Formats: sequence, structure tokens, C-alpha cells
Amino acid sequence: MKLNYYPDTDSLYIDLSEKPSSESKEISEGIVLDYDCEGSLVGIDIDNASRKVQLQDLFLNRLPSIVHTNAA
Repeated sequence: MKLNYYPDTDSLYIDLSEKPSSESKEISEGIVLDYDCEGSLVGIDIDNASRKVQLQDLFLNRLPSIVHTNAA
């Protein structure tokens, strides 16, 4: 899973899978879910992210993996 913030557009994209999306559905204003060709959720796009998500803090609890970071 990858979280990518784009300050120029104030959008946050959460990659849930490496599979490409083939369909997108806006479920709320500025919240778009991306699905692969099998109907599985592969990503979440959040427009105006700084108004919808607290971007300053990120807490990861009990993840069964290694966490990699890239500071902006």
C-alpha cells in the first residue's frame, strides 16, 4: 500500500494494489474509488485532501510488514 500526496493539486492517492484501475466511482464529493477489471478496490483518490484528512500525522499500528518512508 502506498500513500501519495500531491501538494500542487491537494490530492491524496492511496494505492491499495499494484493492479491498474479499469473503473472509477465517485462515492462522495471529491472521493473516488478505483477498481480493477475484476471489481476489486485498488485505490482511493481524495481531492482537497488537506480539508478532509489530517495530513500532519500518520499512525501505523500493528502492521505485519516493513514501513518505508520518503519525506517531502
